[in-house]
Amino acid sequence: MTAAATPNLSAIELYGQKLKAIRRELRDEYLQPHTKPWIVGFSGGKDSTLLAHLVVESILSVAPDERQRRVYICSNDTLVESPVFQSHVNAVLAKMAEGLAALELPVEVVKTTPLPDESFWVNLLGRGYPAPKRMFRWCTDRMKIRPTTRFIQEQVARNGEVILLLGTRRAESAERAKNFRRRESAGFATRLNPHTNLKGCLVFTPLAELSTEEVWVSLLNLRPPWGGSHRELVRLYNHANGGECPFVVSDDDPTSCGTSSARFGCWTCTVVEKDNSIEAMIEAGFDHLEPLAAFRNRIKEISENPDYRSKIRRNGQPGLGPLTLEARRLLLDELLALQGAANLPLISEHEVRLIREQWERDSTDAILRELWVDFEFSKKNKPGNP
Repeated sequence: MTAAATPNLSAIELYGQKLKAIRRELRDEYLQPHTKPWIVGFSGGKDSTLLAHLVVESILSVAPDERQRRVYICSNDTLVESPVFQSHVNAVLAKMAEGLAALELPVEVVKTTPLPDESFWVNLLGRGYPAPKRMFRWCTDRMKIRPTTRFIQEQVARNGEVILLLGTRRAESAERAKNFRRRESAGFATRLNPHTNLKGCLVFTPLAELSTEEVWVSLLNLRPPWGGSHRELVRLYNHANGGECPFVVSDDDPTSCGTSSARFGCWTCTVVEKDNSIEAMIEAGFDHLEPLAAFRNRIKEISENPDYRSKIRRNGQPGLGPLTLEARRLLLDELLALQGAANLPLISEHEVRLIREQWERDSTDAILRELWVDFEFSKKNKPGNP
């Protein structure tokens, strides 16, 4: 990490100009004569934290009687996030909510979560979806995109249009830079650009031109307007030696899920071959994460074992299908034991109930399929049948 590096004088001047331009642009857009609410995507990582910080600062720079626009700081919790990082995010959200209320700003903290029927455990242990893989990443849509999309669409329905502020930056990665160039070549070089998939949603990326070093310099030298400091976030990055899974509202949004880089994200993630982040956290002294890392490997191992997979897909065609009921029962028992031993809320009672209900439906369907096969076989072999 280069957070503590001291840039040379010309770099300092350039950084200062960039920061002033961002603050000016945010304030100018906030004061535009329309009522489109802002939705600030907040993953809890460095970029979204700085974005939320600068957004609140920009509102504070506006006279109280001109603070008319509603702003939502929107965070998504997949319910299987890294316990250490999610604990940090929850603490920041609580601090934000308290501080923003004291400042009497029209800013609301919102957290989106998957519907119970679309949670990781209900899909994996209930329906028997095998552990997510790079080419079968069912988790991102159900746990990240859908919950946040629902919130955005609710606001679009109420207000006609919304402005989604994201902390994405050109310098984040080659893929990010490529996306910026693609939008610019398509004529989307204005401040607000239509979202690829969400009608009525305009995207605003005020941090686009900041470098990673400039983000860290900002976080280390600025105090959050809602109180506290950004030091804990810096400490977590140092421990994990990586970055966060970003705020995602579309399949087109690049995500660190499935890359080889260390990152904060779901502790159950099997899209990555090796979870460098959780291993670094364990090495840094977070020993309680070790059983979770082992269970993550257990999920991957069972999902890749043909003996634990149905030989018929859910569409009735032959092939490697969902996890067998035996595998699902085995994993649920192990998960509940892990939850008790780790004293962490890993799965809810409601999810367990939905899982067992799904098992009953699958058992009934299996019996009906067998009866149908027997009926067809007996009909075909009936005396006199050609």
